[in-house]
Amino acid sequence: MSTSTQTKNRSEHEKSRDQSQSLTMKPAEDMIEYFRGYAREKPEVAALWCFGIGFVLGWKLKPW
Repeated sequence: MSTSTQTKNRSEHEKSRDQSQSLTMKPAEDMIEYFRGYAREKPEVAALWCFGIGFVLGWKLKPW
């Protein structure tokens, strides 16, 4: 097998791997990215949600 054929096969393999990775679903990463974008646009609302969730969790998980 010649070097140019090996290089061509490698580049085709890398293309197909990149395409399959772009089609892979990653819902957790997508949600994190969405929440980060939302928090950048509306930091007050995101802070109030975090405070509210923390308050409810702290109230429900208190040790006594």
